[in-house]
Amino acid sequence: MSSFLGVALGVLLLIGGGTALVTGASQLAARLGISPLIIGLTIVGFGTSAPELVVNVMGAMRGETGLAFGNVVGSNIANLALVLGLSALFREIEIHGTLVRREIPLLLLVTSVITVMALDHPIDGSVPLIGRSDALVLLLLFGIFVYITVQDVVRAPRSEPLIAEIEENPIIVTTPGARLNWLWILLGFLLLFAGGEVTIRAGVALSQQLGVSAAVIGLFVVAVGTSMPELVTSVIAAMRKESDLALGNLVGSNMFNSLIVLPASGLAGPILVPKGGVSDLIFTWILTAALIPIFFLGKAKLGPRTGAMLLIAYFSYGWFRIRYNFS
Repeated sequence: MSSFLGVALGVLLLIGGGTALVTGASQLAARLGISPLIIGLTIVGFGTSAPELVVNVMGAMRGETGLAFGNVVGSNIANLALVLGLSALFREIEIHGTLVRREIPLLLLVTSVITVMALDHPIDGSVPLIGRSDALVLLLLFGIFVYITVQDVVRAPRSEPLIAEIEENPIIVTTPGARLNWLWILLGFLLLFAGGEVTIRAGVALSQQLGVSAAVIGLFVVAVGTSMPELVTSVIAAMRKESDLALGNLVGSNMFNSLIVLPASGLAGPILVPKGGVSDLIFTWILTAALIPIFFLGKAKLGPRTGAMLLIAYFSYGWFRIRYNFS
């Protein structure tokens, strides 16, 4: 019980640190004349993924690669099934613009690349891992993704739903006060590092107490906790009928997890793919691929029925993964 409470405390510190960092950085950016659109697409996106980044890099440096792998892949699974499913239950998600639709195939491509990276090592007989060379490839893909996104945003009309939703209802309300902004940023970093330390220690202890792998704890405990900012943001956006923002938040978070968090961990130390890790990646790929017919065919809607199916898929896979624990 103490280990579980330790994980909960660590996750709360991580979320608090990410929130403080986003608040301070967003206010500072606003003082520098940066538009709410750019703040929403960059700083807020980074801040919601900061907990995953801290846990993964610190875990990789300490050799807890199972926890690191489970956290980033579990966060992607939670975003696509748990968070998106709950958001759709609150209100039907209908995509009106083109920016989010363009990002979904890119996310599928990135997920495919990572799955192949994890599969190519077993083929040649070596230990499956995400190494430094893989990390550099993913960082290169991130640069390409940023370039494509910036070009799309620059060329898109101001009436594009995603742009309009961010500019009309910014996630962070900026206020003046430069000194206070820096204090928020400092507090954010302190809480993030403290939360990362507590989460890793408690997560490893919890896996030992329950007799499951650290990867399982990363997948379904740490990852769900660090995905709470995405859950809150997407549910609020869905209730405001800002569907493009709700889905864009999740797709952007998964892109950041895959192209920054995972390679940053791989540069800190090779990420060994745990037993069952390939099935986790394949399940992530299936969830991502399922978005293609939903948002590219028909009316591009995701209603409560589909949301319920996503939730059933998430909890069913969780039961399977824990029941047949790949330790």
